[in-house]
Amino acid sequence: RPMSASASGFVPGSGAAVLVLEDLESALERGAKIYAELLGGAVNCGGHRMGGSITAPNPEGVKRCIRASVSDAGIDPAEFDAINGHLTATFADPHEVKNWSAALERGPENFPYINSTKSLVGHCLGATGAIESVAVVLQLFKGFLHPSVNCEDIHPDIAEYGDKIPQKCVDYPELRVIAKAGFGFGDVNSCLIFKKWNNNQRSY
Repeated sequence: RPMSASASGFVPGSGAAVLVLEDLESALERGAKIYAELLGGAVNCGGHRMGGSITAPNPEGVKRCIRASVSDAGIDPAEFDAINGHLTATFADPHEVKNWSAALERGPENFPYINSTKSLVGHCLGATGAIESVAVVLQLFKGFLHPSVNCEDIHPDIAEYGDKIPQKCVDYPELRVIAKAGFGFGDVNSCLIFKKWNNNQRSY
């Protein structure tokens, strides 16, 4: 129940996924079906400081990771249409939403959509990053956002962001940019920026 007031911890999941990364010239030359672009990313560690621990992220480390990924991708924070968060149905979920808001400097009035793939498949631990990145790519490719299920009772600390937490599938053909984050055990953070592939408007 990510982002829910009644969340009581994550449900373990199981699965696997693989993403094939290839430079654009090679993909075009061989006529590959391109699903999305990976614009950039970042990884860091919060150092178990400022509240960070084995199970809790350092909020400053999280925000630095998000900002570094935005810088690496060479885009403006205003360009984000959606966030696929780490969001594990723990006490950390409201903090994560607020960290995104602070890092992107986007308050509730102009916050991007945010969803949690774990609400659908559980927490697949070591496979989570790949599985959820595939979920992001498919949402971009098909122009939709999947819901965050079981969070009808949105946590009161993030109630003002409620309109941006999809409870049902959202048809979103103009969807262009999604951030995918993983804030894992050990206070280790990662963030990737994916963009819908448009053969007529390349990012380089």
